[in-house]
Amino acid sequence: MKTEKILIVDDEKKIADILQLGLSENGYEADVANNGTVAYNHFRTNQYSLVILDINLPGINGFDLCKLFRNLSPDVPIIFLTSQINLDDKVKGYELGADDYIVKPFEFKELLLKVKVFLKRPLLDQPKEKQILKAADLVMDINTKEVTRKNKPIDLTSKELSLLEYLLIHKNKIVSRRDIALHVWQNDFESNTNVIDVYVNYLRNKVDKGYDVKLIHTFVGRGYILKDAESHVSSS
Repeated sequence: MKTEKILIVDDEKKIADILQLGLSENGYEADVANNGTVAYNHFRTNQYSLVILDINLPGINGFDLCKLFRNLSPDVPIIFLTSQINLDDKVKGYELGADDYIVKPFEFKELLLKVKVFLKRPLLDQPKEKQILKAADLVMDINTKEVTRKNKPIDLTSKELSLLEYLLIHKNKIVSRRDIALHVWQNDFESNTNVIDVYVNYLRNKVDKGYDVKLIHTFVGRGYILKDAESHVSSS
C-alpha cells in the first residue's frame, strides 16, 4: 500500500516536529519546511498528497505559497494551520484555494481527522464517467469542474466549485448553513462566523448576476437553496 506523503510548512520548529512525529506514528510520511522558499522547492520536486501550511513564514508567506501550490497541483488538499484568527484571513485563505483553516492552539486529533478525510480519494486508475449536474441553464461537469450558464463559461475558485456542487446535488432543497459547513468545509463553524454567507454572495455574483432568473435563494433562518426556475421548494 502506498504511503501518503505530507508537506508540513511551519517556521515554529517545535510545532513542526510534533506534527511530523504525530503523522509518522499514524502511518504517513512527512517532510518539514521551515520557510516558504524551501517549501516551494520541496513542492516542485516531490509529489505530496496533502499540505499543512502556516501563514506567517520567512521567504514566501503562506497565502502566496497557497496560490503557487494551487497553480502547480490544483487537487492537492491544503490545510492552513495558523494563529491568525480573523475572518478576513479565513476568507482569503479559502479564496486562494485552501480546503480548511485550523487555528492555533489546536488539537492534534482534530487535525489528524481532517487529514484522513481529505486523503480519502477514489482510485485514479478507475475510469471516470461523464457526470453532469444541472439546474435550469446552469451546467457543471463534475470531472472537469467546468461550469457554464447559457453556454457561457463561469470561472470559479476551488471552494466556490465545491459549494456550487453541493447546492446542485441538493437542488430544490433548502440546505442549512451548518450542513454546508460540514460538507463543503468539513467543519462545524461557530454560529457567529459568516464565511458561508460571504461565499454564497461570491457565487451569486458569478452565477446569477446579469440574469433575469435567479437560481440561488436565501431562506432566512433556514439556509440556502439552488433551484430550477419552476421547481417547488422542499427541506433536505
